Amino acid sequence: MDPKGQKVKLNDGHFIPVLGFGTYAPQEVAKRDALEFTPFAIEVGFRHIDCAHAYQNEEQIGQAIRSKMADGTVKREDIFCTSKLWCTSFRPELVRPALEKSLKSLQLDYVDLYIMHYPLALKPGEELYPKDENGKLIADSVDFCLTWEALEKCKDAGLAKSIGVSNFNHKQLEKILNKPGLKYKPVCNQVECHPYLNQRKLLNFCKSHDIVLVAYSALGSQRVKGWVNPNHPVLLEDPVLSAIAQKHKKTAALVALRYQIQRGVVVLAKGNNKEWIKENMQVFDFELTPEDMKAVDGLNRNIRYCDFHPGVGHPEFPFSEEY
Repeated sequence: MDPKGQKVKLNDGHFIPVLGFGTYAPQEVAKRDALEFTPFAIEVGFRHIDCAHAYQNEEQIGQAIRSKMADGTVKREDIFCTSKLWCTSFRPELVRPALEKSLKSLQLDYVDLYIMHYPLALKPGEELYPKDENGKLIADSVDFCLTWEALEKCKDAGLAKSIGVSNFNHKQLEKILNKPGLKYKPVCNQVECHPYLNQRKLLNFCKSHDIVLVAYSALGSQRVKGWVNPNHPVLLEDPVLSAIAQKHKKTAALVALRYQIQRGVVVLAKGNNKEWIKENMQVFDFELTPEDMKAVDGLNRNIRYCDFHPGVGHPEFPFSEEY
């Protein structure tokens, strides 16, 4: 950790800000939200911007970052920008062109972090979700270890400072870690993580291999139709979180974010509301007590809001494992 507790060191020597701005939004508002809220997030102090090809708004995020560089708010080196390799580009020869496409959209020469979005290779092509006539995703038989080797080459070429993975279970991580001729370990594994799914076992596994866990849906997820189970309880209405929040004169959302930072997890906060975006920066203004941390730990109920059910049946579907 740096002195202000706002960055954490990755296993390749680079530093990642512990609080990131998530840019996923439902398709119909993704571009508009990116243009409206990304510049504001940078203005109020966010320096870590989490993007992905699959969100289809990298061009707008690039414009937002550029505008804040143009007006002197930030320099390129102040911003930590993540992008993600989508599953239809897992064939080794498709990896670098996919990254170059994201860089072009973002108007950047390099990303700070490039990660594999899911361990599931899908049929290459223009469609993000190639499906057969029964509506099932069409898998591609690519060993993701070969995809990883192509990512290593992107790092060597200076197109990505760091490389990592997302939505991998511990067995899939082990597969990369035990790969013959491994050049770079993944610096991170970005997964759904919040008090109802605290990922304790996966976190311990990652820590033991010096891999940073990055939490998405850290506030229990926006209820995106088709992606999120609407029957799950609403995390931010949890009475335990509310009580801790009252005690610290903060919101339940801030308690959920602070919980992650104190356990060594890098946390992403999405925002489609300027008040919330600004408020999320207050995560550095207070500290949870050991009793608070224990109480939040006790909320775990293995509830996964983003279960990626279209991927069930894929040979590499990650969530059938316990962790």
